[in-house]
Amino acid sequence: MTGAAQPRHGIDLLLKRVGDWLMRHQAAIKRGQWLVVSVYLVLVAVPAFLPMPPKTAHLWNNLTLFAQFAFWGIWWPFVLLSMILVGRLWCGLLCPEGALSEFASAHGKAHAVPHWITWRGWPFVAFAATTIYGQMVSVYQYAGPVLLILGGSTVGAIVVGYLYGRNKRVWCRYLCPVNGVFGLLAKLAPVHFAVDPEAWRAWPKHRGARAATMNCAPLVPVRTMQGNSMCHMCGRCSGFRDAVTLSRRSPNFEIVHVAGNDPKPVETLLIVFGLIGIAFGAFHWSSSALYVDVKQFLAEWLVDHDLTWPLAPIAPWWILTNYPDQNDMLTPLDGAVLLADIFTVALTLGGFVMLCLAGTTLALDRWSTPRLHHLAQALIPIAGCGVFLGLSALTVTMLRGEGLALDFVNPLRASLLVGAGLWSLSLVWQISALYAPSPARRLIAMVPFSLAVLASCGSWATLF
Repeated sequence: MTGAAQPRHGIDLLLKRVGDWLMRHQAAIKRGQWLVVSVYLVLVAVPAFLPMPPKTAHLWNNLTLFAQFAFWGIWWPFVLLSMILVGRLWCGLLCPEGALSEFASAHGKAHAVPHWITWRGWPFVAFAATTIYGQMVSVYQYAGPVLLILGGSTVGAIVVGYLYGRNKRVWCRYLCPVNGVFGLLAKLAPVHFAVDPEAWRAWPKHRGARAATMNCAPLVPVRTMQGNSMCHMCGRCSGFRDAVTLSRRSPNFEIVHVAGNDPKPVETLLIVFGLIGIAFGAFHWSSSALYVDVKQFLAEWLVDHDLTWPLAPIAPWWILTNYPDQNDMLTPLDGAVLLADIFTVALTLGGFVMLCLAGTTLALDRWSTPRLHHLAQALIPIAGCGVFLGLSALTVTMLRGEGLALDFVNPLRASLLVGAGLWSLSLVWQISALYAPSPARRLIAMVPFSLAVLASCGSWATLF
């Protein structure tokens, strides 16, 4: 289905009923959201004020460990996976920050959204900043940084909601640190709310009052919506003007046929230097031999020059990891080398991938920047798979700490990486057909793109 024509049977009818059910049960959905908010606030706030878990603690008898597993072992990796399966349904139905921001907006100042909030660079900057800062304070290991980062983000969502818009999710639309990532992954979802432009235009004028009741909280221009990237899948628009229907589609459709209509450089930055570059660097540095060698070399140089203060853990825990009781501390030298390692990996890997994309662009025809950005979208499966594997590594580590062998994990990881690489190759083959009908030219263009796939998948494979 490409539009919102009335489905008659099978999966199409079921999806339509699901969308209409969501539209009719918004009150129940909101009650469910408040339940999620309550659980979320307990898991974020309470562990930060509890003592460190003893070595004999387990996931099932220690709230701090349970919260750590809930956030980094279950929530983050599987929310990312849900984006690929059902779009941004998490955002629309379950996300506590979205619910709190919209609630604050309903009772707030309702100011107009300022230009600085709508800056197009926020998806990349917010993701990069939170990812790198999280590594500096060891957010995956300790409850204090969780409260600082997730709690700070929640406070930001509430404040922005209170100040701007009325019954809107301004924070979610522009400033959420994972908004850009979720938007990219949702492009792969096999379901979406399809909009039929003809049915929209044909809506009888005398029924206009009913049509005016729909409120799109994340500020999506529903009438011209063609994809999943901004849609929160909340269902409020289902049946609107008899033109919006929850429908199935090819998982490749949006990237191949929609993404090229409005190329976004910030999405290319997020894919290439964010999800492929910075995210890999964030998981890579702690096991990097180069990180150790560089730090050792600089430490010796500092000692030789009587500069010892960078070798002492003088920064508080909210700047650099500092937990003496756990024998886990980062010195200013550690922090500087950590940052250098992440940025070096991101620039090297991301730069190589970008060069490969440029080669693919030129192989198809003369240089075209919009085509480059369109081709970059084909890397979304690899980018998403890598981050999922990186986060799920925490899941595996915690479960193995509880005595589970999980021998199937490495073969599964390899299968996922191979599958993501083949998916990306399939996407670029379809995209290239839009720009160069000649199979020979398309095959030539596949060579540099294949190198980008090998580099991206191979990098994540080295971690495991």
